Amino acid sequence: MALKAGIVGLPNVGKSTLFNALTKAGALAANYPFATKDPNVGVINVPDERLDKLTELVNPQKTIPTSVEIVDIAGLIKGASKGEGLGNQFLANIREVDAIVHVVRCFDNGNVVHVDGDVNPVRDKEVIDTELQLKDLETVEKRMEKQKRAAKGNDKEEVKKLDVLKKIAASLEQGKNAREIEFAEDELEFVKELTLLTTKPILYVCNVDENSVKSGNAYTAALTEAVANEDAEVVKISAEIESEIAQLDTLEDQLMFLEEMGLEEPGVNVLIAGTYKLLNLITYFTAGEKEVRAWTIQRGWKAPQAAGVIHTDFEKGFIRAEVIDFSTYVELGSESAVKSAGKLRVEGKEYVVDDGDVMHFLFNV
Repeated sequence: MALKAGIVGLPNVGKSTLFNALTKAGALAANYPFATKDPNVGVINVPDERLDKLTELVNPQKTIPTSVEIVDIAGLIKGASKGEGLGNQFLANIREVDAIVHVVRCFDNGNVVHVDGDVNPVRDKEVIDTELQLKDLETVEKRMEKQKRAAKGNDKEEVKKLDVLKKIAASLEQGKNAREIEFAEDELEFVKELTLLTTKPILYVCNVDENSVKSGNAYTAALTEAVANEDAEVVKISAEIESEIAQLDTLEDQLMFLEEMGLEEPGVNVLIAGTYKLLNLITYFTAGEKEVRAWTIQRGWKAPQAAGVIHTDFEKGFIRAEVIDFSTYVELGSESAVKSAGKLRVEGKEYVVDDGDVMHFLFNV
């Protein structure tokens, strides 16, 4: 499944610098508002040591990691919901992503201007929240006018939809995001249909100086406290450090640099892990002589759904799945050894795929 995450934030918080470092796409990063007028798009291969290990064991013709599409969206300012700055364009771009990566400035640097004059991550977060809420309220109010007419006949389903809209509007008017509302199971499909901006899962990225990557600082502590009641992830990344890592040519140099900085992994790993956790995603693998490949699915998916990300025919004609635990594959060293040891499992349509499963699907269409 293709995953798309949108990097958002106020101007000059380090969005484009982080984007360049993560994707090495060379997007313009400059010290003035609206340096990013059109969304830059890049693809990040998802780092996974398990995929590397399978490649080592199988020695395939090619290895294909799963990937995340990253969209660097224009900086937002107050009034964006009414079209200020590049507001309308910005908000339309957010509507297309699966998750929001909200970069918040958590560092002091007199050489990098702040659009509001000083560094205050909680205020900055609230500026963007407010603009997204106002845009969603506009969307909901327009839909309510239409829904009131549909509900005049007292059709239960139409009345229920109107009630959902009223509930969302009341929450937005109180300055709360729609993702904070508890919806009944039978309301979720209608809510999804509305494509509201504040229902998007959100990952807060605290852009910090190099001394605060591990332990954080007063700014990161304030933001973490401010979002404690949200269903969100918070990570700390230094865009400056990531830029330096991106300029190093070899993996050996990158690992040496990380060690010198006292870091265990680059920020791209932290960001992707946070996004996967936020969206409740896992990875399974297929492994053969032609290719070893990683596939992203939702946690809780059953085998036929997992097969469907390879090809829809695999799901339609699903017969069974041959499954090997990743740890078993590594322990025994090959698929043939796993079969000889009787450790290959045959699973049916009700099997719920585990993170790290090595799978082969049998189907008939």
